[in-house]
Amino acid sequence: MSISLMPLPYARDALAPAISADTLDTHHGKHHKAYVDKTNAAIADGPLADASLEEIVARSRGSNQGLFNNAAQTWNHGFYWASLAPAPSRPQGDLAAAIERSFGGLDQLTQELATRGADHFASGWVWLASNNGALSVEETHDAETLADAGPVPLLVIDLWEHAYYLDRKNVRPDYLEAVLDHVLNWDFAAENLARGRRWTYPA
Repeated sequence: MSISLMPLPYARDALAPAISADTLDTHHGKHHKAYVDKTNAAIADGPLADASLEEIVARSRGSNQGLFNNAAQTWNHGFYWASLAPAPSRPQGDLAAAIERSFGGLDQLTQELATRGADHFASGWVWLASNNGALSVEETHDAETLADAGPVPLLVIDLWEHAYYLDRKNVRPDYLEAVLDHVLNWDFAAENLARGRRWTYPA
Protein backbone atom coordinates (compact mmCIF):
# COMPACT_ATOMS: atom_id res chain seq x y z
CA MET A 1 0.00 0.00 0.00
CA SER A 2 1.35 3.41 -0.91
CA ILE A 3 0.31 6.75 0.54
CA SER A 4 -1.95 8.78 -1.76
CA LEU A 5 -1.98 12.49 -2.44
CA MET A 6 -5.19 13.54 -0.72
CA PRO A 7 -7.38 15.39 -3.21
CA LEU A 8 -8.48 18.89 -2.33
CA PRO A 9 -12.01 18.75 -0.86
CA TYR A 10 -13.08 21.73 -3.01
CA ALA A 11 -12.29 23.28 -6.37
CA ARG A 12 -8.84 24.82 -6.78
CA ASP A 13 -10.34 28.33 -6.97
CA ALA A 14 -12.91 27.83 -4.22
CA LEU A 15 -10.93 29.58 -1.47
CA ALA A 16 -10.19 32.74 -3.47
CA PRO A 17 -9.53 35.53 -2.71
CA ALA A 18 -8.32 34.33 0.71
CA ILE A 19 -6.12 31.70 -0.96
CA SER A 20 -5.73 31.80 -4.72
CA ALA A 21 -5.91 28.97 -7.23
CA ASP A 22 -2.26 29.62 -8.07
CA THR A 23 -1.28 29.08 -4.45
CA LEU A 24 -3.28 25.86 -4.24
CA ASP A 25 -1.79 24.60 -7.49
CA THR A 26 1.71 25.06 -6.08
CA HIS A 27 1.02 24.19 -2.46
CA HIS A 28 -1.06 21.07 -3.10
CA GLY A 29 0.16 20.00 -6.51
CA LYS A 30 3.88 20.49 -5.86
CA HIS A 31 4.71 20.77 -2.14
CA HIS A 32 2.20 18.26 -0.76
CA LYS A 33 2.79 15.90 -3.69
CA ALA A 34 6.55 16.02 -3.09
CA TYR A 35 6.08 14.98 0.56
CA VAL A 36 3.87 12.08 -0.54
CA ASP A 37 6.32 10.96 -3.22
CA LYS A 38 9.30 11.09 -0.85
CA THR A 39 7.38 9.16 1.83
CA ASN A 40 6.48 6.44 -0.65
CA ALA A 41 10.05 6.21 -1.92
CA ALA A 42 11.36 5.86 1.62
CA ILE A 43 8.99 3.05 2.64
CA ALA A 44 9.06 1.05 -0.60
CA ASP A 45 9.83 -2.64 0.00
CA GLY A 46 10.49 -2.00 3.68
CA PRO A 47 8.71 -2.89 6.93
CA LEU A 48 6.45 0.18 6.65
CA ALA A 49 5.41 -0.46 3.05
CA ASP A 50 1.87 -1.44 4.12
CA ALA A 51 1.57 0.86 7.13
CA SER A 52 -0.91 3.68 7.52
CA LEU A 53 0.43 7.22 7.39
CA GLU A 54 -0.19 7.64 11.11
CA GLU A 55 1.86 4.51 11.84
CA ILE A 56 4.69 5.74 9.61
CA VAL A 57 4.75 9.05 11.48
CA ALA A 58 4.77 7.36 14.89
CA ARG A 59 7.39 4.74 14.04
CA SER A 60 9.77 7.16 12.32
CA ARG A 61 9.59 9.78 15.08
CA GLY A 62 13.01 9.99 16.72
CA SER A 63 14.52 7.24 14.58
CA ASN A 64 14.37 8.38 10.94
CA GLN A 65 14.16 12.15 10.67
CA GLY A 66 13.95 12.26 6.88
CA LEU A 67 11.03 9.86 6.73
CA PHE A 68 9.35 11.55 9.69
CA ASN A 69 9.60 14.97 8.06
CA ASN A 70 7.97 13.84 4.82
CA ALA A 71 5.32 11.64 6.45
CA ALA A 72 4.40 14.27 9.03
CA GLN A 73 4.21 16.97 6.38
CA THR A 74 1.96 14.72 4.30
CA TRP A 75 -0.39 14.33 7.28
CA ASN A 76 -0.24 17.99 8.28
CA HIS A 77 -1.14 19.14 4.78
CA GLY A 78 -4.09 16.76 4.54
CA PHE A 79 -5.37 18.04 7.86
CA TYR A 80 -4.83 21.63 6.68
CA TRP A 81 -6.91 21.12 3.49
CA ALA A 82 -9.73 19.75 5.64
CA SER A 83 -9.38 22.72 8.02
CA LEU A 84 -10.40 25.07 5.20
CA ALA A 85 -13.76 25.49 3.46
CA PRO A 86 -15.15 27.84 0.80
CA ALA A 87 -18.17 28.91 2.83
CA PRO A 88 -17.55 30.68 6.15
CA SER A 89 -19.04 28.97 9.18
CA ARG A 90 -19.16 29.66 12.90
CA PRO A 91 -18.71 27.33 15.85
CA GLN A 92 -21.96 25.84 17.10
CA GLY A 93 -23.08 23.58 19.93
CA ASP A 94 -20.43 21.78 21.95
CA LEU A 95 -17.58 23.45 20.05
CA ALA A 96 -18.93 26.93 20.73
CA ALA A 97 -19.37 26.06 24.40
CA ALA A 98 -15.82 24.69 24.63
CA ILE A 99 -14.43 27.84 23.01
CA GLU A 100 -16.34 29.98 25.46
CA ARG A 101 -15.01 27.99 28.43
CA SER A 102 -11.41 27.91 27.24
CA PHE A 103 -10.97 31.33 25.63
CA GLY A 104 -13.94 33.49 26.63
CA GLY A 105 -15.39 33.49 23.12
CA LEU A 106 -14.62 33.18 19.42
CA ASP A 107 -13.15 36.67 19.13
CA GLN A 108 -10.57 35.90 21.79
CA LEU A 109 -9.69 32.55 20.19
CA THR A 110 -9.35 34.14 16.76
CA GLN A 111 -7.07 36.81 18.18
CA GLU A 112 -4.86 34.21 19.87
CA LEU A 113 -4.58 32.17 16.67
CA ALA A 114 -3.71 35.33 14.72
CA THR A 115 -1.12 36.49 17.26
CA ARG A 116 0.51 33.12 17.81
CA GLY A 117 0.57 32.46 14.07
CA ALA A 118 2.09 35.84 13.24
CA ASP A 119 4.68 35.63 16.01
CA HIS A 120 5.74 32.05 15.25
CA PHE A 121 9.40 32.14 14.21
CA ALA A 122 10.15 30.60 10.81
CA SER A 123 8.16 27.65 9.46
CA GLY A 124 5.56 25.63 11.29
CA TRP A 125 1.90 25.26 12.19
CA VAL A 126 -0.60 26.79 14.59
CA TRP A 127 -3.31 24.45 15.88
CA LEU A 128 -6.56 24.50 17.79
CA ALA A 129 -6.48 21.35 19.89
CA SER A 130 -8.46 19.56 22.60
CA ASN A 131 -7.30 17.74 25.69
CA ASN A 132 -10.39 16.03 27.14
CA GLY A 133 -12.55 18.95 26.03
CA ALA A 134 -10.27 21.74 27.26
CA LEU A 135 -9.15 23.66 24.19
CA SER A 136 -5.75 25.20 23.59
CA VAL A 137 -3.75 26.89 20.84
CA GLU A 138 -0.61 24.92 20.06
CA GLU A 139 2.40 25.64 17.86
CA THR A 140 4.68 23.14 16.16
CA HIS A 141 7.88 23.92 14.27
CA ASP A 142 8.83 22.75 10.80
CA ALA A 143 7.34 19.25 10.22
CA GLU A 144 6.40 18.59 13.85
CA THR A 145 2.86 17.31 14.11
CA LEU A 146 -0.04 16.40 16.39
CA ALA A 147 -0.80 13.38 14.17
CA ASP A 148 0.41 10.88 16.76
CA ALA A 149 1.14 12.74 19.99
CA GLY A 150 -0.10 15.59 22.15
CA PRO A 151 -3.62 16.98 22.35
CA VAL A 152 -6.17 16.02 19.71
CA PRO A 153 -6.01 18.53 16.82
CA LEU A 154 -9.24 20.22 15.74
CA LEU A 155 -7.93 22.70 13.13
CA VAL A 156 -4.56 23.80 11.78
CA ILE A 157 -3.17 26.75 9.83
CA ASP A 158 0.00 26.31 7.79
CA LEU A 159 2.65 28.92 8.60
CA TRP A 160 5.21 27.91 5.97
CA GLU A 161 5.84 30.70 3.46
CA HIS A 162 4.71 28.53 0.56
CA ALA A 163 1.19 28.69 2.05
CA TYR A 164 0.88 32.41 1.37
CA TYR A 165 3.88 33.89 -0.46
CA LEU A 166 2.31 33.97 -3.94
CA ASP A 167 -0.71 35.84 -2.58
CA ARG A 168 0.68 37.90 0.32
CA LYS A 169 4.45 38.01 -0.28
CA ASN A 170 6.00 37.91 3.21
CA VAL A 171 3.03 39.44 5.07
CA ARG A 172 1.91 36.45 7.10
CA PRO A 173 -0.61 38.45 9.23
CA ASP A 174 -2.65 39.29 6.09
CA TYR A 175 -2.84 35.60 5.22
CA LEU A 176 -3.87 34.70 8.75
CA GLU A 177 -6.58 37.35 8.76
CA ALA A 178 -7.98 36.09 5.45
CA VAL A 179 -8.02 32.47 6.63
CA LEU A 180 -9.49 33.22 10.04
CA ASP A 181 -12.18 35.55 8.70
CA HIS A 182 -13.23 33.70 5.56
CA VAL A 183 -12.20 30.07 5.06
CA LEU A 184 -11.66 28.32 8.40
CA ASN A 185 -13.76 25.16 8.60
CA TRP A 186 -15.38 25.21 12.03
CA ASP A 187 -17.60 22.27 11.06
CA PHE A 188 -14.46 20.14 10.69
CA ALA A 189 -13.31 21.28 14.13
CA ALA A 190 -16.68 20.29 15.58
CA GLU A 191 -16.43 16.84 14.00
CA ASN A 192 -12.97 16.31 15.47
CA LEU A 193 -14.12 17.44 18.91
CA ALA A 194 -17.14 15.12 18.80
CA ARG A 195 -15.02 12.19 17.60
CA GLY A 196 -12.64 12.64 20.52
CA ARG A 197 -9.75 11.02 18.68
CA ARG A 198 -7.39 11.98 15.91
CA TRP A 199 -8.42 12.44 12.31
CA THR A 200 -7.18 9.73 9.95
CA TYR A 201 -5.49 10.63 6.68
CA PRO A 202 -7.55 9.13 3.82
CA ALA A 203 -6.03 6.00 2.34
